[in-house]
Amino acid sequence: MGSIAVHEFVSLDGVFEDPSWTAEYGLDSEMGDDLARITGASERILLGRRTFEMFAPAWSARTSSDDPGAPFFNDTEKLVVSSTLDDAAAEATWANSRSLGGYDADRVREAKDSVSGSLYISGSGSLVRALIADGLVDALHLFVYPVIRGTGARLFPEGTPEAKLRLRQYDAYANGVLHLLYSPA
Repeated sequence: MGSIAVHEFVSLDGVFEDPSWTAEYGLDSEMGDDLARITGASERILLGRRTFEMFAPAWSARTSSDDPGAPFFNDTEKLVVSSTLDDAAAEATWANSRSLGGYDADRVREAKDSVSGSLYISGSGSLVRALIADGLVDALHLFVYPVIRGTGARLFPEGTPEAKLRLRQYDAYANGVLHLLYSPA
């Protein structure tokens, strides 16, 4: 039985929208090692439609010489949770992609159970909130940047259902970013 591992870049005030603002902090080598461990344990990528549509043009043109993460994102099977995207459109948008249809906790659970490692998620806030509410997230990796954005979509906006989590690990990097690993309490 597999697991679901979520990775998010967030500001101190919880903004995760368009994380291009993280670039000024650089990628600390220890942080890169941790991200590589998270993706290295993952057999598939699970994404919401909006994140899929943002990631596809950004990653599909990259090679390993551009970014060491490119082979993971391009070669790994991507499962897209979307009621408007079919398999043909998903594959035409980004190689190795298919649609899971609209959000269905049982369908996601089947995908989770079909891997021995993990399903990797980045971004996909609506999907992540639904998965947490349905008890399907096993690891929530928050990379918290030392900045207050003030505006932007928050990972957990007002009205998000309560969820209890347990801090399993934390790391502080030289660039000021904190890595907080949570699991269900």
